[in-house]
Amino acid sequence: MATDRLDARGRQMVAWLRDQGIEPDALEVMGGDASPRRYFRIETAGGARVVMDAPDQSSTCRAFCRIRSLMAAAGVHVPVIHAAAPAAGFLLLEDLGGQDYLSALDGESDERLLRAAIDALVQLQGGADGRDLPRFDADRIDAELALFPDWYVRRHLGVEPDAAWWSRWAAGTAVLREAMRAQPTVVVHRDFMVRNLLVATPNPGVIDFQDALVGPVTYDLASLLRDAFFSLTPDAEQALVGYYRDRAAAAGIRLPADLSRALDRTAAQRHLKVLGIFARLYHRDHKPGYLADAPRFLDYLSRELGDDPAGHDLAALIAELPRPERADSP
Repeated sequence: MATDRLDARGRQMVAWLRDQGIEPDALEVMGGDASPRRYFRIETAGGARVVMDAPDQSSTCRAFCRIRSLMAAAGVHVPVIHAAAPAAGFLLLEDLGGQDYLSALDGESDERLLRAAIDALVQLQGGADGRDLPRFDADRIDAELALFPDWYVRRHLGVEPDAAWWSRWAAGTAVLREAMRAQPTVVVHRDFMVRNLLVATPNPGVIDFQDALVGPVTYDLASLLRDAFFSLTPDAEQALVGYYRDRAAAAGIRLPADLSRALDRTAAQRHLKVLGIFARLYHRDHKPGYLADAPRFLDYLSRELGDDPAGHDLAALIAELPRPERADSP
């Protein structure tokens, strides 16, 4: 994109870059995420750089800088920050490369890449100092769970739950909440999934970590192995869970006694939240593409809850909801 075709916000970004001694002749728009943030790749005398544009998100920029430091101190490969203007919402970052794990997974390299991701996760969990980070407490868990009935059930499906539905929902989600709260806690990336892991040296490069907090030890493993955009076979997942268990134990990371059950319940909470977020992106933010992956999440939930005696009724409650003919249609 030529700089003379930028909007007002883009021109403000270019002016800031010039203040850093960088004259961008052109900017490559990079794939964005579900947030209002934008990313641009530019060429400089020192090589390629990435500009993060986070309008009205000065707190996000400050969190990115703070969490980047604690992750780097733990040995996680995160981008260097070359310049920062948090008040304006701009960061100039090292370019870790253009290939994310999602595009690199090809069946042959999956185990190698995902094991490298688990190695990075264990480094994060075993080495990051989260004493100043927010906590993934009961209120936060409940606020995330509420996205499912508010946005997916009521807004997207057009279903108005009755008192009996809400009673079953409360009982079922209490199991998930308590399972998460009972786990040992670590620093949690919060979106440790293949689109936020880049093929790099050392592998992987980790991005999009500004929402990190302290929470249940299985949360990032659930994000990695039960992703929105790809699925593992049960055997492949079981092997990777075993690899994680061994690596975590060697690093002295405490794990739940029943790791598989804790992983299922934590993943179920995340998947309910994400379905609500996808519906909100569709209806409020006019971003329809994310809901195309709703069937994958519903399938995950069916397995996670259906295999759990304490989750059977919540699984039935979700199965009783209508399924749109198209995932992105109301």
